[in-house]
Amino acid sequence: MKNTKITALSILLLAGSVMSCKDQLDIQNPNQPTPATAASEAGIIALAQGSIYKNGFTSAGNKYYDGVVGANYNGVVGFHELMGDVVGAEAANTYINNLSCPDVVTLDNGASQPNPNNPPLQKTLLRAINTNSQQGGNPGFHEWAYAYQLNNACNTVLEAVDKTTFSGDAAAKKNAVKAWAYFWKGIAYARIGSMYYAGLIVDKASVTNGKYVSKDAIITESNSNFDKAAAAITASGATSGFGEVIGALIPDFFQDNSFGAAPTKDQWLRLINTMKARNILVNTTTATMSSSQWDAVLTLVNNGVKESDPVMAGTTNANGDIFSASNYNVAARAVGSNASGGTFKISERLIQEFYPGDKRLANNFKQYNTWIGNADRGNVFNTRWAIIDKGAGLPGVMAYSNRTAGAGILYLASSYEENELMKAEAKLWKGDVAGAVASINNVRAYQGAGLDPLASTDAAEVKEQLRRERRVALAFRGLSFYDARRWGVLDNGRTDAVVISKDGSYISKKSTIKYGYLDYWDVPDNELANNPAESGSAATKNPK
Repeated sequence: MKNTKITALSILLLAGSVMSCKDQLDIQNPNQPTPATAASEAGIIALAQGSIYKNGFTSAGNKYYDGVVGANYNGVVGFHELMGDVVGAEAANTYINNLSCPDVVTLDNGASQPNPNNPPLQKTLLRAINTNSQQGGNPGFHEWAYAYQLNNACNTVLEAVDKTTFSGDAAAKKNAVKAWAYFWKGIAYARIGSMYYAGLIVDKASVTNGKYVSKDAIITESNSNFDKAAAAITASGATSGFGEVIGALIPDFFQDNSFGAAPTKDQWLRLINTMKARNILVNTTTATMSSSQWDAVLTLVNNGVKESDPVMAGTTNANGDIFSASNYNVAARAVGSNASGGTFKISERLIQEFYPGDKRLANNFKQYNTWIGNADRGNVFNTRWAIIDKGAGLPGVMAYSNRTAGAGILYLASSYEENELMKAEAKLWKGDVAGAVASINNVRAYQGAGLDPLASTDAAEVKEQLRRERRVALAFRGLSFYDARRWGVLDNGRTDAVVISKDGSYISKKSTIKYGYLDYWDVPDNELANNPAESGSAATKNPK
């Protein structure tokens, strides 16, 4: 094993424990948790909470943090939403405008809008700037960094927990800490395997290895850690000691919202099932999904997240201890008093997914005069829309952004809507059209869409309804790029798209977009320059 040399794997941020009592929410607390202090029950809880949240999700966990690009859930997830054509960007920090710049757009009047950047293609650019010297300018660095720092934090907790003295039911409390660490390791590996062509399996704190394995092996490792979490939950999840520790690990201000409450044994097991279903779905193209894979997805989601389940969701607080209320997610960074929004601009292609009468559109988006970005920075980001913070006040209708402290929700894992739409898709592909329709209607009712219940029995029509519903219901949650990849949109493009011409003078409603984006990113050179691939490693560069 080598000593790790890059920030993504080596630095464990132990400062800034986010203790569960509100009067302890001081991220500058000098009584910082460390592996040495984890010998006590309070110490291991402080370590397991503070190090995982701070390393995995906040700007403190990124050596090359850029305030314009953002941290994990308002920045890295933004990369996904840019490439999924939910938002656009004009800013050039970390080349984010290039990430959402298709190869070429052809308007319905015959005009062509090629990628204006140099080099012209997104995949060419990604490889040109995938160098260690780019540091944080390499967009491929950031998700890798967050995921492996999260993994390293989990490894540190797992190495400490067996040395910890617990009061009361020690076995149950130890299982609670282990379940917590294995669950977040499953999340970390899911992020790596769903985005990069290869990765590393690292099970020791603050060290790594040069044995790169395929993305498929990384997803297998993600599922293995989810299974270890499930085993620990099954062993002790019904005990009071287990519940006491989980309640202490999740910050009180997260638990003030029902989505972030401490899960029961069964609720947590269902969340794991949903995450394992996602691992299958988003990493297999629909063209190659086998019947047995659809069966596996359906089995998992049939015992996945339910409507009333908490789902390890985060939220904000006034101090911004973990997430800032003003820019906690992608949607919050697209709020604006005109169509220029914020860092992110609302894609016209997202707006066109809403069916007429959908209250989610009326509640969340306002139309303005066309905003025109610099034409030398993009070819599809012009827009007429911005997000309404907190929504327009339509009763019972969901809001994508709420920048009031304690009100914004971040889905750190999965959600009821995602589980239900995976269920709909699996049923549709297994021939149960009525079952698919029921799940789509469930999601629309849950989010307050106000649409008449779908009643179609035509599989092709329901497939299109499902595609649009995933785009709308799961917007800003980091799933849009996965969907574009598995549906073939990255390779085959999109037709009948709404695009505003470069000068803003013409709105084309039947445009053809050829995206040409790279489906899985190469391993960042920030890693390879310091941790070269050993003999026998899997390929670290996508052959596409």
